[in-house]
Amino acid sequence: MRGRLIFPFLAELHRLDTAAMASPGPSPHASGYDADFREPVLEDSDDDGLADAFRREFPPVRVPCQVEPDAFESLRMTPSGNSPRTSFELVFHFRDLERLGLVDAATGDALIRPSDRLGALYDVAGALVQAVRTPPGLYVTEARPTGFGLHRRRPRRNLLLVTFNDRPQARGLT
Repeated sequence: MRGRLIFPFLAELHRLDTAAMASPGPSPHASGYDADFREPVLEDSDDDGLADAFRREFPPVRVPCQVEPDAFESLRMTPSGNSPRTSFELVFHFRDLERLGLVDAATGDALIRPSDRLGALYDVAGALVQAVRTPPGLYVTEARPTGFGLHRRRPRRNLLLVTFNDRPQARGLT
C-alpha cells in the first residue's frame, strides 16, 4: 500500500510548454524564451504599456492534492489584497501523477516543474473552491519527491511536495 491523501482537493495546473516557447514568438527575438536571462520574453504585445510574458502552456490538468492548512488560509486572503505569505505548498501523490501521465516514463521524474502555474483549487466533486488571479499568479518554484521507503516490499516514492510563489521562476528549455 502506497498510502493516500487525507483531505484531497483538485489543483488545476497549467504546465509550461517549453517546446512551444522555443518556436518564434511575437517579438523580434528568435523565440519566446530569452537565453541570456533564462526566462520567458517580456514585451508589450497588446499596447497597454505593460510588458507581458510570452508563455505557452499545455492544456490545464486537475490533479488530486493535499493543501497545507496554513497555505490555504494564505491563498484565501490573496484576492482581497491581504497576502501575508507569498509561498505555500501542495502535496501530490505519485500514484495520481502516474495515472495522469505526469511522470516521465524514462526517468521517473515528475513533470510538474518550476514555472508551471496554479490556476485554481476545486473540491473533489469539481466545485470551485478558490481561483488564483493571474497576474500575479502562483508559480511552482520547487517540486521535490518525498516519502521514500514507506513501502517495505518495494520501496518507492509516495509524495511530491510542490512549493508555489507569487512570481514565475525561469527554467532552462528541455
